[in-house]
Amino acid sequence: MTRKEIEEKVREFLIDDLEIDEEKITDEALLKDDLGIDSLDFVDIVVIVERKFGFKIKPEEMAGVTTLHQFCDYIESKVG
Repeated sequence: MTRKEIEEKVREFLIDDLEIDEEKITDEALLKDDLGIDSLDFVDIVVIVERKFGFKIKPEEMAGVTTLHQFCDYIESKVG
């Protein structure tokens, strides 16, 4: 799976499943502050990522992930 495909899938579920405004979704958007992702949303993200990308997110691996770009980097490291 290419980086572009990963970014498209992430963008799609942020808009469709988490109902985040499309214009807020940028590489440098902060997951919590800019996109408003809270702990309940994160539970949904864990389920969605497992379904769409085929791996389970480990919370300790997400500790330093604050931006959308870093989140896509994390997914890419798991599926690439």
